[in-house]
Amino acid sequence: MNVYIAATRQNDGKTMVSLGLLSALRKRVKSIGYIKPVGQHYQMIGGRMIDKDAVLMKKIFGFKSNLSYMSPIAIPGGFTENYILRGKQSVLINKVKRAYNNLAKEHDFILIEGTGHAGVGSIFDMSNSEVASLLGAKVIIVSCGGIGRPIDEIMLNRAKFDIQGVEILGVIVNKVRKDKYDKINSLIRKGLAKKNMEVLGVIPFEEVLSNPTIAELLEDLDAKLICGKKGLNNVVERFVIGDVVAHEALEHLAGGTLLIVPGNREDFIFSVLSGWVLGTTKRYHISGIIATYGKKPPKKVIEIIERANIPLCVVKEDSFSTAREISNMIFKLRAEDKEKIKKIEVLIEKYVDVDKIFNMVSKRKG
Repeated sequence: MNVYIAATRQNDGKTMVSLGLLSALRKRVKSIGYIKPVGQHYQMIGGRMIDKDAVLMKKIFGFKSNLSYMSPIAIPGGFTENYILRGKQSVLINKVKRAYNNLAKEHDFILIEGTGHAGVGSIFDMSNSEVASLLGAKVIIVSCGGIGRPIDEIMLNRAKFDIQGVEILGVIVNKVRKDKYDKINSLIRKGLAKKNMEVLGVIPFEEVLSNPTIAELLEDLDAKLICGKKGLNNVVERFVIGDVVAHEALEHLAGGTLLIVPGNREDFIFSVLSGWVLGTTKRYHISGIIATYGKKPPKKVIEIIERANIPLCVVKEDSFSTAREISNMIFKLRAEDKEKIKKIEVLIEKYVDVDKIFNMVSKRKG
């Protein structure tokens, strides 16, 4: 048995859905495995390029499978140009089939995570639709919340899968605004029913899943941690740039705030830390501090920050460039984000008809 998870575009929540389904389905089958046939974001492990999502799933679920089976193809810079000039589709097909067959020997059920929309990978003849067809998999399409645009994009993706003769089991609509959930849940189901598309789940938007932790920022900003290691899993809900008068700083703090400020603005840093000193950290909660321009605060200031268990990082860029970079980031889930992972598992069990998915796949394989 297998199922292929695709999406209508980047950042629709495909990895989140894959993780949640893995957790839910492993309660319903003897042994479940995971494969990301074509990966775009990789890291080097044992001299091999391994997709980051494959690494993530192995860490979370403790899969014993070889990582090279879970991530047979990773796309480095220059890959597409090289393929156009001298590549062979048969080489890529053999890599994916060999990896998948090895996993199939180990597991009763394989969850296959695609890359982006149905056509991603077409440039080197390994689009999602082509890979799903190659592996004989039925597809679930993940789309973002809304009505008109999601349905338009779902139908566009279905056309690509139809060309390859790939069957679509249904759709999971993700990140639906809570204040519009009932309306969208009703309309998206009625709208897709007219297109003969099954809706397998409608998941509300949870802001905590989109908010990064300090550890994620530390990695993505290539920042240097000075102190506060215990607070690396602090969630960042908003950030404040230290461009106001120091005594006005507290007016801008609420919840998990990240302070972005030049390291020599100790007046501003002390003002922000006053919430901790006065014991009012719930109201004036600082998730972390990023010191810009490559300047660390004075030693005495660092000592106070460390006593407060607040992560302090240093970056070379200026404050506004750092804030802009954070705003443009797409944050990937980490195995250390235990609260986020638990939240995802709860959301999938509550809002996705996992039993229906399992039964649909089982019947088709039986």
